[in-house]
Amino acid sequence: MSDSSAPESRPATAPRLRSRHALITGASRGIGSAVAVRYAEEGAVVAINYSGSEDAANETLRQARDASTRAGFSEAAGRHRTIQADVGDERAALAMVDDVLADWGRLDILVNNAGVQSEAESHDYTMEEFHRILNINLTGALVCSQAAIRHFLSRPGGGTIVNCSSVHQMIPKPGFIAYSISKGGLGNMTRTLALEYADRGIRVNAVAPGAILTDINNAWRNDEEARDNVESHIPMGRAGTPEEMASVFAFLASDEASYITGQTIYACGGLTLFGDFKQNWAS
Repeated sequence: MSDSSAPESRPATAPRLRSRHALITGASRGIGSAVAVRYAEEGAVVAINYSGSEDAANETLRQARDASTRAGFSEAAGRHRTIQADVGDERAALAMVDDVLADWGRLDILVNNAGVQSEAESHDYTMEEFHRILNINLTGALVCSQAAIRHFLSRPGGGTIVNCSSVHQMIPKPGFIAYSISKGGLGNMTRTLALEYADRGIRVNAVAPGAILTDINNAWRNDEEARDNVESHIPMGRAGTPEEMASVFAFLASDEASYITGQTIYACGGLTLFGDFKQNWAS
């Protein structure tokens, strides 16, 4: 594996999300879990959505409460919660947002993080599986965004949406046609919503992770040879961590990003720089 290592997680110098209320989809593990904990550390009240493991969601909840308490936000710690819903089901996604609003009375930040992928050659990819992936990764993000925007427009102050995209918003991913399409669509959805609501106090941005050490990458993250191969293609020489992604999500949700909308930040160790062109083999 690469000798390079990720920097240790560093807390924010100031609680940038104090008193904000944030719903994070797919937050029981991986990037979503790290975002929930980071938001809690920065003063937000968080709702941790999950569709599968309640135990994993409760572990994220525990970590979020601990992070809030350590940062001096004991009151927020007591208001964190989990919420089960399959965001690929329109009714379930809408009920989730309604439930959070009924509990808290407000929502300030929506993080559309829930995402899945599956592999098959494109000519054999079934429409059933295609629609399953699109419903979770793209349609579900739109349904949640619509509900959040309706709430943002109903009261002063606007709101913020941060979508979890992927380097495959830009880079093709053969064998993962539904995932690639979903992330390309998510990038355009981000720009479209940002433009449509920019003058009404609503910001919409996206984070596009590269190769990150999460469950979705289990095929290589715990296999030394496979991981070395993956990291050999990353200009920075190593995979990223969920905590590194969470710091970007925190920035985009905060007032420090108050003049940023419609953008995708590629947090990818340089993957989108097309590292093969570092050598002038084409000139």
